[in-house]
Amino acid sequence: MRNFDYYNPVKILFGKGKIAEIAKWIPKGMKVMMTYGGGSIKKNGVYEQVMDALQGFDIVEFGGIEPNPKYETLMRAVELAKQENVGFLLAVGGGSVIDGTKFIAAVTCFEGNEPWDIVAKGARVNAALPLGAVLTLPATGSEMNSGGVITRQSTLEKLAFNSRHVFPKFSVLDPMVTYSLPMKQVANGVVDTFVHVMEQYYTFPEQAEIQDRFSESILKTLIELGPKLIHAEKPNYEDRANFMWAATMGLNGLIACGVSQDWSTHHIGHELTAFNGLDHGITLAIVLPGVMNATKIKRREKLLQYAARVWNIDTDQPDAADQAIARTEQFFNELGVKTRLSDYGVGIDTIDRIEKRFRERGDFALGGIDDVNVDNVRAILTSRL
Repeated sequence: MRNFDYYNPVKILFGKGKIAEIAKWIPKGMKVMMTYGGGSIKKNGVYEQVMDALQGFDIVEFGGIEPNPKYETLMRAVELAKQENVGFLLAVGGGSVIDGTKFIAAVTCFEGNEPWDIVAKGARVNAALPLGAVLTLPATGSEMNSGGVITRQSTLEKLAFNSRHVFPKFSVLDPMVTYSLPMKQVANGVVDTFVHVMEQYYTFPEQAEIQDRFSESILKTLIELGPKLIHAEKPNYEDRANFMWAATMGLNGLIACGVSQDWSTHHIGHELTAFNGLDHGITLAIVLPGVMNATKIKRREKLLQYAARVWNIDTDQPDAADQAIARTEQFFNELGVKTRLSDYGVGIDTIDRIEKRFRERGDFALGGIDDVNVDNVRAILTSRL
């Protein structure tokens, strides 16, 4: 196991009725800017719960944050936060709203000339407005980490940033708020969580047994829960609770301690979203099987461990690795998520653009491991047509 530092200051308020407690964790007298997406929180009762909990606070609202939060939209929120002298941000929504709110928090206090440099050039974030979150869509783990992904519409770029200053002060996880989610969003959330874990797990054995077993338990939980969530006649609280917690634990830094990480599936998937507008979860379901096939020789030992421990495949079989990859793609399909570029009308022209972009950036290794790089990204994507 490698050396590591682990730090996570986020307070989690988990369970039914926990939205009512948020006022305890926001400093008195703060002007609060509540951020949200397209307005679904006003239809499912979450907005009313939050406003009831915030009685006595001066509230500024900023809605309309997109599923892939746009830089242009977020900069309008930054302007509003400065004009209103906002002291605390409250993100009410899924990972995109929380990611976008983290960016607002960072940019509002940013001293540089170009805010986009935070994601494009890794410009240092030295301070940020404090923020909290009320999670409505389990998927990204943003409610308990310090990262975010932002899209710039004018340049068709989707890039990530990270800063310890944007950890939420608290996050509310009430499984009941997920009951109104469309099944497509639930399926995408399961895929997103699954691939988050794989990016931290499917690399090389590093004798990190706690991290490996924890990762495998999340994967097996998702495999068991996914079809139940999708096919249930009505939402089941315990299933939704376990799904919500799995998504949070999948990307709060714990399973990343002391191990190699990849993230090439995400880097490639971000380009599919930037150029074609595909849902994030869909891009991951498309790309991961291609990455697994491209790396199955170099990462064979870990792939066979995954086959045995997660899928119960007999690894004495010569095709055990291929079986594990096929079972992974089959799982995504069972959730109703199609896994081929052609299913979404994406062809060679997009592959050309993605390869060109990576080469222009000078990216060699697209993730944390050099077996996925600009020299084989075309082959990976072509295999997914």
